[in-house]
Amino acid sequence: MTTRYAALLRGINVSGHKKVPMAELRTLLTELGHADVSTYLQSGNAVFSSASDDEDGLTAQLEQSIEERFGFAVPCLIRNGPYLASVADACPFPAATLEGKQLHVTYFDRPVDAARFAAIDAEAFRPEEYRLGDRALYLYAPDGLGRSKLAEALHRPSLTKGLTATTRNWNTVAKLVEMTRD
Repeated sequence: MTTRYAALLRGINVSGHKKVPMAELRTLLTELGHADVSTYLQSGNAVFSSASDDEDGLTAQLEQSIEERFGFAVPCLIRNGPYLASVADACPFPAATLEGKQLHVTYFDRPVDAARFAAIDAEAFRPEEYRLGDRALYLYAPDGLGRSKLAEALHRPSLTKGLTATTRNWNTVAKLVEMTRD
């Protein structure tokens, strides 16, 4: 039996840095033995099928292979379709009534508790809001991520130290759920 996964690469193809062409990423994933490989956008989203059920092992393999092929490290997260669907289903904000650029999910490599973000005065950032989920943080930013002061505060190195984290807008979240359905 195979499982559908999404590989979420962090910080590639931004301002000409850490270039990972999607065609080469598809080739790399295929060479690693994965099937039904496709990519979404140029921002590091790939979907594939694998017989493995070891997300951490798949992640380590992909990170090592990217570094060997491209010559630089790229933090990655690999999540299966049911997990991605559960994160979308658990969204505490009215996703259906918002624009994709207003809602974001930051995926973490492990569970994160509220104490990590206790120093943030959420009221000071209204109408922006965030909520924690299962290895995820939901961010409502009505003016978009680029203008979000709350996003800036949430991603301070002191708060994300020791975590692998990568953020996707709601359009990408929904598309990855669709692409990883079995």
